[in-house]
Amino acid sequence: MTESDGEDITDLPPSAKLVFKVLEYKGPLTQKGIVEESMLSARTVRYALERLEEVGVVEEDVYFADARQNLYELTIDDADKSEQALSD
Repeated sequence: MTESDGEDITDLPPSAKLVFKVLEYKGPLTQKGIVEESMLSARTVRYALERLEEVGVVEEDVYFADARQNLYELTIDDADKSEQALSD
């Protein structure tokens, strides 16, 4: 599903919401960092990141310290909207 399908963060599974919160509190992290902070399995984190990217609240960037990894961070505008949706 894409953002145009009307899906937002409130429709996502709990694991995706947890990954969102980890990124919100800790800032940009690699997948390994998210696994360590959330205590979720690597596969679950990959799936959660994929779903968050589909909704448009997370973007993937190059991690310059280790180009084999990606850095994940919340998109500014969508993170504010999603935070309001989660608190309602």
